[in-house]
Amino acid sequence: MFDLGWLTAPLLLLALLASSFRILREYERGIVFMLGRFWKVKGPGLILVIPGIQQMVRVDLRTVVFDVPSQDVISRDNVSVKVNAVVYFRVVDPAKSILQVEDFMNATSQLAQTTLRAVLGKHELDEMLSERETLNQDIQQALDAQTDAWGIKVSNVEIKHVDIDESMVRAIARQAEAERERRAKIIHAEGELQASEKLLAAAEILARQPEAMQLRYLQTLAGIAGDKTNTIVFPMPGNFMELLMRNNKRGGES
Repeated sequence: MFDLGWLTAPLLLLALLASSFRILREYERGIVFMLGRFWKVKGPGLILVIPGIQQMVRVDLRTVVFDVPSQDVISRDNVSVKVNAVVYFRVVDPAKSILQVEDFMNATSQLAQTTLRAVLGKHELDEMLSERETLNQDIQQALDAQTDAWGIKVSNVEIKHVDIDESMVRAIARQAEAERERRAKIIHAEGELQASEKLLAAAEILARQPEAMQLRYLQTLAGIAGDKTNTIVFPMPGNFMELLMRNNKRGGES
């Protein structure tokens, strides 16, 4: 009977060598520990890990996108709203992301929720609805400052939805309507003011030239004369008669 015992050792050695080699993709890094102590960051490519002595933890360097669950927020003007957002971040220091925090994904998610409530609670409802870009930057900066110790870079935060109560929606609609009416009245008043200023300037010019005033009077009569459906009686101003008599007198002398 053929004895295969002599092949056991070489096969075990071959399996041990095969398990020692790891391949890391371009976007991956390996955090290598030697006898429980941090040794170095390796990758990408083919690396060797000594079984039983070294252990490796893979870290993905690609940008991670996750949704922040809807959060109940009380605005500065005491309005209750539900807000959710999306956060973009990536690992920039693989060693810190493993050594400084137990689970950087969960830690960043929880921190994003609390930061969202804290930042938005400092603003009024109108600011949440009209100044989202500013609020996005505020949340991103606050998150990035706190995750820097974990080797995490928060690149962007986007508020997705701001849900408010139906009664508050109606109140906002009434407020917007009142604001439009206010602006319409202001525009109308400004138009009346400009028109009165122009009329005053025209009256001053006509007052300095009586002949121009009479000419304007005749233009008004000519404009009304085209309508024959009504009889219109105009008082004849005395200075107009004096002007006609003066012109007739000049014509007789000539």
